[in-house]
Amino acid sequence: MKPVKSIRYYFLTLLLLGSSLLLNGQQNQAVRVFGDDQTLLKYPWAGGMNAIQFGAVDIDRDGLKDLVAFDRVGNRLMCFVNRGIYNTIDYVYAPQYKKLFPDLSDWAIFTDYDMDGKTDIFAYSPGWAGIQVFRNVSESTLKFKRVVYPYLTSVQENMPVNLLVTEADYPAIADLDYDGDLDILSFWGFGSFVNYHKNLSMEKYGNADSLDYHLEEYCWGRFAESDESNAIYLDTCFTGYKPLAKPENERHTGSTFLMLDLNRDSVLDLLLGDVDYPGLFALHNGGTREEAFITSFDTIYPTSSYNLRLFSMPVAAYIDVNNDFVNDLLVSTFDPTFDKSENKNSVWLYLNTGSNDSPFFIRETRNFLQSEMIDRGMGAYPVLFDWNGDGLDDLFVGNYGFYLYSYYDDFKRLYSVHASKIAYYKNVGTEQSPEFMLMDDDVGNLFENEYLGLIPAFGDMDGDGDVDMLAGYSEGKLIMATNDGNNDLTLNTDHYLDIDVGDYSAPVLYDLDGDGARDLIIGEKKGNLNYYHNDGTDNNPVFTFVTDSLGKVNVTDYLLSYDGYSVPWFFRGGYGDIQLVVGSEQGKIFHYTNIEGNLQGKFTLTDNLDELLDTTGVSWDRGTRTGAVIGDINHDGNPEMIAGNFSGGLEYFNGNPEVSPGILQHVLKKPLYIFPNPVRNNAIFSFSPEEHSGRLNIFSLQGDLLVSETIILSETGKYQFNTSLLSNGLYIVKITTRGTVFTGKMAVVK
Repeated sequence: MKPVKSIRYYFLTLLLLGSSLLLNGQQNQAVRVFGDDQTLLKYPWAGGMNAIQFGAVDIDRDGLKDLVAFDRVGNRLMCFVNRGIYNTIDYVYAPQYKKLFPDLSDWAIFTDYDMDGKTDIFAYSPGWAGIQVFRNVSESTLKFKRVVYPYLTSVQENMPVNLLVTEADYPAIADLDYDGDLDILSFWGFGSFVNYHKNLSMEKYGNADSLDYHLEEYCWGRFAESDESNAIYLDTCFTGYKPLAKPENERHTGSTFLMLDLNRDSVLDLLLGDVDYPGLFALHNGGTREEAFITSFDTIYPTSSYNLRLFSMPVAAYIDVNNDFVNDLLVSTFDPTFDKSENKNSVWLYLNTGSNDSPFFIRETRNFLQSEMIDRGMGAYPVLFDWNGDGLDDLFVGNYGFYLYSYYDDFKRLYSVHASKIAYYKNVGTEQSPEFMLMDDDVGNLFENEYLGLIPAFGDMDGDGDVDMLAGYSEGKLIMATNDGNNDLTLNTDHYLDIDVGDYSAPVLYDLDGDGARDLIIGEKKGNLNYYHNDGTDNNPVFTFVTDSLGKVNVTDYLLSYDGYSVPWFFRGGYGDIQLVVGSEQGKIFHYTNIEGNLQGKFTLTDNLDELLDTTGVSWDRGTRTGAVIGDINHDGNPEMIAGNFSGGLEYFNGNPEVSPGILQHVLKKPLYIFPNPVRNNAIFSFSPEEHSGRLNIFSLQGDLLVSETIILSETGKYQFNTSLLSNGLYIVKITTRGTVFTGKMAVVK
């Protein structure tokens, strides 16, 4: 493999960042990651970004507005705490606050409707094509209460009806008439015209507490948009007018709104995005607060520098990002289809060098926050493998693809083209303090072939004694890249052994039957697992098809999709038994046991991932099209998990990753007392006397399981263990009882 750039001499201080960095139960950020040019990433495990909607919310209740990023790809919400330094962009990734937000789907608008200084949430109501509302009722801890469900109503012809907003539209919620409460603009159900729903809360009650909407105008601003394109018609509330802007193509099924004052006239103008188009239109309101009238528009906005061209369907937010008391412009994609985002460069930040009511935007970056994450474009499928044989797990990441370009076909439909890469992150840390550094952005140079959905697996495929690579991809076949003996991989074939599982093959090599030869297991688009037994040897495999329903596993949720996109990973659990996690289209990570000796039967689906990973109350729905690996990455005798999703990012789980501040959690980890230590012959393990039995596991520092047995304690809570079978060295001792894990280090000296 060739490095991204030549590795310069570096001696970076290797920090032993352990559980002390798990402040307030944060997701563990102790495993550092170096990206391009060997720069340290600030938010490596934040999970990536594809199609983001932003909000300013005081997450930690310190009086400063923090940043919330909602990715409609997988309905993922990310929290970033603002340090509040003047004229500085400085956020801290804070996943522990995610639990305090309601579940959101498709779109959300973060704004203060009751004017109490706390940001509320207007959100899409799935299944109702409407709006649900969550009021911010926080005191010392962030808290939301749903106050409108299943949908917000607006009085039309003396009857309250659903204020219609689909999942493909992003409405405007703003004080249009400057009377102190929030009004709503949304496209008419059949497109073309913008409906103005006026809030009568101030008029009726003298405060902004109520959400009392009436359809005030069916044609706000006296303009129309073509129902087949982004063409704009001015001074009309009727169809049949010639458009003033020639459309690029003829299609319309969704739009995004943002209201702001562009020219300091105290009348709100409109930034309009449209499905299948890469830009924002600025519609200038030449009317009054009471009667809007769009008199002109810019088809390229902002025009100040680096014109916005972001496929597809830009959505904008007006938020002060750098703490200079002037709102900036954040733009990302909103297209409801997953394959039209520019993924790795899909969050554009324009800093405002003007004022809030007369902005002048200068583009700062095309990958705001993303550049500080592991973001592999679209899709991220992690694999752990010790590539250089140093005893440390390295990290490989496959993906669906990186954005290349977009085009329109003869029927004016938008398509985006992607190509997949496999990345190699070398573990440059130590056994107890792993660190990953990006060494190769395109393992095997497969990017030039424009494959989609590459997922790697490693082993000696040709019997020459070095490690080769298999890779699944969208065609359902397997790529083999052979090792030239110098750890450079070269494409050999993309139809290895003519294996074909249909679509989106996801291979893993693992010895399931204990015969010393790794078998081949392949996930696929349909959600099942294909099993090929290795009738040869580990270094010269001969794979024979056995079944396409290994363990009767199928991770497809037919209420959501006919596809499952199973991505398997096998590992040894705390008791030394083979276990399995499987990523899925729906985003849930499935966990299975009862595998050994049961290859013809049905594996047991469990809900024990929290117990296995020593986490508390974590949702194992991590987005969409997930993949996960589990291993003892930091050699402490306990498993860790890295999970990927379709937003191109990874998350790292190592003990209580998402416990909310202010919420009492059950302590799962306790110290194990070992004496004497060092030990010559017999060690005494001592822990809580109320625990009478448990499972003893002893690991080498390389993570090898050496001892696994059930133990019974004495009445004083002690257990004696004879170390005669262990050689001199340092070991990790782990005793698991019901609800508690005791760990300690033991030195053996003879």
